[in-house]
Amino acid sequence: CVDRNPAKQDTLLPGSRIPVRMVDALRDAKPDYVLILPWNLRDEIMSQLADLTESGTRFVTAVPEIRVS
Repeated sequence: CVDRNPAKQDTLLPGSRIPVRMVDALRDAKPDYVLILPWNLRDEIMSQLADLTESGTRFVTAVPEIRVS
């Protein structure tokens, strides 16, 4: 999990204890897919992470329908 908000970084997601990291951790990992949970911010997040598409990363949202970009 990544978040641009410094106050959320180096914390854990409640209930799942998944670590929240800086966006740079995502860029370093060069993932095949990025799941975007806040679907209403999809375009903004994809714009901020556009450089990941150069390494082949695709973006997935599940609400209101499954969409892979």
